[in-house]
This record gives sequence, C-alpha cells and structure tokens, in this order.
Amino acid sequence: MRPLRIMHGPPDIPATASVPARISALGLAGGALMVAVAILLIELGFESVAQILLSLTAVALTLLYWRLPAGPSGATQAPDHVDTLTGLANRPHFQRAGQAMIDAAIGRKRSVALLLLDIDRFRAIAGSFGHEAGDALLRHVAKTLRSEASSGAIVARFESDCFGCLLPIDPRGRDRVHRLAERLAIRIAQPIRLAEQEFAPRAAIAIAQVEGAGATIDQLIRRADLALIAAKARGDGRPLWFDPAMETAMAERNMIIADLRAALAHGDIQPRFAPQIDLGTARLTGFEVSAHWEHATLGAMPAERFMPVAEASGLSGDVSLALMRQAMAAARDWSPALTLSFPLTTAQFHDAWLAQKIIKTLTECGFPAHRLEVGITESALFANMALAQSIVVSLKNQGIGLALDEFGSGYSSLAHLRALPFDRVRIDPDFIGGMTTDPELTKIVTAIVQLGDTLNLPIAAKGLRDAATQERLRVIGCAHGQGPFYGPLMDLAQVRQFLAEKRLLAGSASPSPVPTTPRLAG
Repeated sequence: MRPLRIMHGPPDIPATASVPARISALGLAGGALMVAVAILLIELGFESVAQILLSLTAVALTLLYWRLPAGPSGATQAPDHVDTLTGLANRPHFQRAGQAMIDAAIGRKRSVALLLLDIDRFRAIAGSFGHEAGDALLRHVAKTLRSEASSGAIVARFESDCFGCLLPIDPRGRDRVHRLAERLAIRIAQPIRLAEQEFAPRAAIAIAQVEGAGATIDQLIRRADLALIAAKARGDGRPLWFDPAMETAMAERNMIIADLRAALAHGDIQPRFAPQIDLGTARLTGFEVSAHWEHATLGAMPAERFMPVAEASGLSGDVSLALMRQAMAAARDWSPALTLSFPLTTAQFHDAWLAQKIIKTLTECGFPAHRLEVGITESALFANMALAQSIVVSLKNQGIGLALDEFGSGYSSLAHLRALPFDRVRIDPDFIGGMTTDPELTKIVTAIVQLGDTLNLPIAAKGLRDAATQERLRVIGCAHGQGPFYGPLMDLAQVRQFLAEKRLLAGSASPSPVPTTPRLAG
C-alpha cells in the first residue's frame, strides 16, 4: 500500500462548513445578477419578462435557503468556535452545539451517537518525529474524519490527539455508526510519511449514544470516555461501544487509585509466592513474587486486578519495591539456593533510576544479588529500548538475574535475546495452557525450547496446569515450570511452613536445588 504524504501546511477549510458557505455565496451572487438583469429588461420595456425573472429568482433563493444544512456546520465558521490547528470545531463549541443536537433529537424521538478517537502513542510519535510531524498527523486525522462524517455531524478536536464526531441517528441505527468507526480505523491505519519516514498510525475508537428525556452532552461524553479507556486497554484497534459495566469498572478503578497510597503506607499490599520447579530434577528452585491486596471494600484482589491501575497512576514502582523489601526480609534464612523473581511493569522502565532503586533495596535488606531475578516483558523493552538496555545491563553487572517474560506475546525478536544479557526466557502462559489440546502450540513451544538450547538460555514455562503438560515440557527439554499445577499462591506464613516441611530453611539438612548458570553482561 502506498504511503500517504502529509503536507506541512495550513489546515484545510472544514468541509462541513465550507460547502454550504460557498453554495450560499453563489446563490446570493446569482440572485443579485438576476435582479440587475430584470432592471435592465424593465428599462428596455420588457416588464412582463422581468417580472417572470424576478419571480423565478425569488423561488430559487427560497428553495436554496431551506435546502442548506443548518446548525453546527455553519456555526463552526466563527473564529472562537474553531480549533486553529485542524479547522474542526473546538471543545466548547462542540458541547454547546452538541446539547442543541441532543435536544432536537429528543423532540424527533431519535438518539445521538458520539464517536471518540484517540491516536495510539501520539506523544511518542511527536517525540520521535518532531512536533511539526505530530501536527501534520493531527491534520491528517481531522481531514479523514471530515471526509467520512455526514454533513449533519459535528466534528471536533477535543484536546491533543482526541477527536469527536457527534451525529443524530435512528435508535436502531447502531450499525451505521459502527461501520463509520470501522472505516475510520482502516483509513487512519494506512501508512503515511512523517518527517520523511514511513509510519502506520493506529487509533483507539469508542462509541456511545444517548436518547430520551434528560439526556445531556456531558453524559454522552462521559460514556464515550469510559469506552475509550477500555478500547485503549484492549489495544486491538477495533471500535468499542460503551457498556454500563464500564461505569462499575471505573468506580472500582477510582476507589483503587484513592486507596492505593494509604495501602502502601500501611503495609496492606502483601507478597504472594508461586513455586518455580526444575522440571529435570523436580526440585524447588525459587519463587515468583506477586502482589495481593485485602481491600476493605473490594475484598481480596490479586495483582492482575489492581496492578494495571497502579501502573497507570505511576505507583507500580512503589508497589514492586515494597514487595521486594517484604520478601527479601522473609527469605534471608531460606536455603541459599532459592531465588526470588519479581516481574516489573512497563511503566517502571520509564524510570531512569530504576536500577539504582533496586540495588539500594538489595543493600538495605542485606539480600544477595545472585538470589534476585527481575522479569521484563518484551513490551517493556519496546517502550524505550535504549533506556531499558541501560537498566538491565546495570542490574546484570550487580549480579542480579534477568528473565525475559511472556516470550511469544507479540514482540518476539532474536535481536533482543542476543543483545541483552538474559539468564532465562519464560514462555507466555497462553502457549502453555493449550498444549495438550492444540498440536500447533506444542510445535511453537518446542521451537522456543530449541532456540533456548541454541542460545544457551534456559526456558521456563508459566501457567502450567496439569501433569500431562509437565511431562511434555520435560521431554522436549524445558528447564523450569510454574503455575497452578504446583498449588495456589502462598502468603508469607504459608511459604515458611512449606519450606520447613521441605527442610529448606537455613540449617536444614537437605539437598539444594540445582542453580542455573548466569550469563554475563557485556
């Protein structure tokens, strides 16, 4: 597909406003000309012809007036109604004209739909290609929206890279709006050139509608905002309609954000331990540590329920360090062969001081660096490759182990495995869970294990659920396993009792698990 060339020039005249304006101007000019011709005919003595001409002119101007679209299209011509970069309506005008559209639709027993569009990773794009290229991309999206929207729609730029398209629809006309959203997603995803480089943008698109007495533009925007948050989290680029369950999810999210700092301060977020097993010897080698929160209102919350909110609110790093301190303090008298593994979030790799914070925590807890392992996802590497590489090399040079988590989840690259000093690779749990029923997944896992052998990288399987999968993994040479098959997550008291029974506390006479051989950074 040929990329579109984005011109760095002034914004186009809004299509929804310029066409009616031009037709109106042409009509008035034509009417004035006809009047002038009629006056000339009267002076020449052709009064009857002049009268007919004037009558026809009056009828034509009347029809033109009633056929021109009214409302938002013409209103966006006023300077204080327009976003100067894109030429679209601005947010204040959108809200005023939008409420008028909703009120009119209620009177005609129709509904109004709002389509919200947000460009994925726009700040990163503008940072990489330059602000001029970012502005060009915004104008491109605005032009695409105008060309796809109907003449009666209100098209606006809300803020930064967020756009809105408001249109009246029949209460049963959701399909038409959904098709519009799909067309926009396809067109915006077409390759374009920014700063002489080819780039394929992608947008998150959400849709909401309101109808009936009492409906407001604020209510509609809130619904669309909630759907947009969910669309961004889903990340597949497909349009998403508002669902009432999203309001419940947002209420929970707000409660988590409000209570998270206090929970950290009071020590309410506790570690949970998942055993990691050497599949060749069946011995325990260590634990992966995750977060658990007993919330006063929401009840027991595992990490996957609240950590995305912690990451979005900038607190995931604080949660990780708090877990490290608790787990390291508890593990000081465990068998020295047991390791602790902590998964890090993508947001943590935006912190240039991450390595120093982890090393400082190790020092304060008196925990040996070689017994600590941090897990890094491929998406975290992609977020900022240069900074991530600096962080992992700093950690590795202190003797801390490195694991590439969720390998195969979509960003897999041999270059990462060769360029960065990983000690092991963990396969995405989605591949492991279906191995017994899907031969293709078994082939993929086998290929990853063979790749690990070639690169001298032990491979670990996450999400192991049954003995058949464990045996299959052992046969193909997978080094380590963890998952529900080895029991539920354990709290601090449970893991200590478990280790006492296994005689793996300091001073116990028990064979040590076989440690993996670390790779050196460099």
